[in-house]
Amino acid sequence: MNTDNSIEEEIKERIAAGNRAYHVHMKLFTSKLISRNIKLHLYNTLIRPTVTYASETWVLKENTINKLMIFERKVMRKILGPTRSDDGHWRIKTNQEISDILKGQNIIGFIKKQRLN
Repeated sequence: MNTDNSIEEEIKERIAAGNRAYHVHMKLFTSKLISRNIKLHLYNTLIRPTVTYASETWVLKENTINKLMIFERKVMRKILGPTRSDDGHWRIKTNQEISDILKGQNIIGFIKKQRLN
């Protein structure tokens, strides 16, 4: 928290730490030998806790929620890779496809669950 009672700097630092954690383990996340479920489990155990450390005390405003969701979708797109469409072209996954893969267990829901615990 800073002098303006804003948590924005802490959120930026946590997202930067999450990016560092992703880049440290990038070989795991881009490996063709590791299944999608294992990659999702690795994301949930290596990157998400790094970003959400001390998140129980955060006040989640709309712009904070958007920043966290953008971070998670960006990392998930890198982890999951592109999708081949019916006409044979490659495309990135949509936000809805990522939400379906995560089964509604996004980073905001995780923070809210941690707050209740």
